[in-house]
Amino acid sequence: MALPDVKEKWSAAITEVTIGAIAENGGTRESTVTVGGEKGLPYLRDEEAVGRRPVIAMDVLNMEPTEWPEVLKAPFGDALKDPASWAQKCVEFGAEMICLILDGCHPDRGDCPAEKAAEDVKAVLEAVKVPLIIWGCDDDEKDNELMPKVSQAAKGERCLLGCAKQENYKVITAVCQADDHCLITLSPLDINIAKQVNILVSEQEFPLDRVVIFPTTGALGYGMEYAYSIQERGRLAALSGDRMMLMPVLVDAGNEAWRAKEAKASDEEFPEWGIQEERGPMWETVTATTLLQAGSDIIRMRHPKAVTAVKKTIDALMGA
Repeated sequence: MALPDVKEKWSAAITEVTIGAIAENGGTRESTVTVGGEKGLPYLRDEEAVGRRPVIAMDVLNMEPTEWPEVLKAPFGDALKDPASWAQKCVEFGAEMICLILDGCHPDRGDCPAEKAAEDVKAVLEAVKVPLIIWGCDDDEKDNELMPKVSQAAKGERCLLGCAKQENYKVITAVCQADDHCLITLSPLDINIAKQVNILVSEQEFPLDRVVIFPTTGALGYGMEYAYSIQERGRLAALSGDRMMLMPVLVDAGNEAWRAKEAKASDEEFPEWGIQEERGPMWETVTATTLLQAGSDIIRMRHPKAVTAVKKTIDALMGA
């Protein structure tokens, strides 16, 4: 008896977004990243609908991190004092993108001026030739000062800037439009808000083929199941034809995983949990690989061991 064809057919495909600009496009990158393109649920290779390979972006802060555990700092050494050197280390460790987080500009963490942030962006762009994500300091008022300066500093490089929020989207959307960058839209694990933010930026005539969704992230043991379900529901809505959910998805596995007590607690605090040097990267790896299978396209990460493990998982999932 012949087996019935049970392949699912979907009415839409995830939009492809290209980040980075090489010389022929007016930029100085040596490579670009294109994400999206999925025509079905994640990694169903028999349905020939897998889409583009997910990519890993490693975090770089524009200030030396003070709250990171030593096992997370150790692979980078003194490079943590300089964003450009830190970015070079990340590329050596396998990063396909750099996510420069303007943490030192936050009013409570240095309050460095927009001009300094622009200098840091230029330094990282000169130091590495992979595409760049530029992430604000997570203070709305300060981000509205920062983004015009850093966007102009990176003009022509087609960076990915974040984040546009329901309460604070106009400035960053306008500068991305003016300087030809791509845009991250943020929502707090809520599909309706995700759609609303995308509607708001589209009403500013920002092209949706330059938008990446950040639905926020939950780590292993800290809301990952809920984050997975929201991401999965968003992907189902997109494939069913919801135009405002058709964008690729970014997740923040590194920051969220290393906030978990189980990753950052020292060996002395909880000796029964195992060696932190292994435990921490494992926590980040499990967080990232789980969210990959929900349909993540860009994964922000931190520890080189976790990056290596997740890249191997991506190879297996893509059938490499």
